[in-house]
Amino acid sequence: MEDSQYVALSRAMVPGMYRVAYSILENRQDAEDAVQQTLLNAWQHRQKARAGAEKAWIMRILINASYDLSRRRCRTVPAAEVELGGAPAPGIEQIGLRDAIQSLPDILRTPFLLKYMEGMSEKEIASALRIPVSSVKSRLYRARGALQKALGEEGAQ
Repeated sequence: MEDSQYVALSRAMVPGMYRVAYSILENRQDAEDAVQQTLLNAWQHRQKARAGAEKAWIMRILINASYDLSRRRCRTVPAAEVELGGAPAPGIEQIGLRDAIQSLPDILRTPFLLKYMEGMSEKEIASALRIPVSSVKSRLYRARGALQKALGEEGAQ
């Protein structure tokens, strides 16, 4: 991939990359770190990208970087953020679409976001996740079903 092609593609992908990283890491700073690490790794290895599959290649690097970062960082909660007292946990009626998507397991959430938020084709998703296209289709179907169930229960209450 030529330098100018990489720059143009990466600039266009940054907002989507951030959304995907945030969906995995659920932390703004970690998502930003994952995107920066991805851009650096992709730049250093841009000559290895297959023609026509650059977007999937960069997303694969991002997903790997996000999971690596997640494994390396031990999550701690500052004492100032710990709620003392009896605030009830949010019920299903308080869960919106964003929360419902975040509640999906990673195995369903990642393909869902790549398809519906990033507009990637099922073939591109399969390449990025290194799984068969049939698995992508199955995971998208299960994700839609889980969201429909969660949002349907919300509407019934």
